[in-house]
Amino acid sequence: MKNFSIYDLDKAFESRVRLGIMSALMVEPSLDFKQLKALLGVTDGNLATHLKALEKKQYILVTKKFIGRKPNTSYSLTKEGRTAFENHLTALEKLLGR
Repeated sequence: MKNFSIYDLDKAFESRVRLGIMSALMVEPSLDFKQLKALLGVTDGNLATHLKALEKKQYILVTKKFIGRKPNTSYSLTKEGRTAFENHLTALEKLLGR
């Protein structure tokens, strides 16, 4: 476990829901609320809480628009969010000795 500090892990990603959100957005450039909800199998309130926490850290960008007459909210990673998540993954790999 050389060069590993538990403080290298980002506390924002301790939740499995936030980990799932970030993982999904690393693969897809943008996902809307319904897509994330279905992908993660969580309730509206649970998902909204975790999205708000990631938005507050400026790890995700929230885009609101209308599709026809219906509101649609989509999410994408910010540059800071992508970097923070990559650093978190690197810290996990160090923990595992890779």
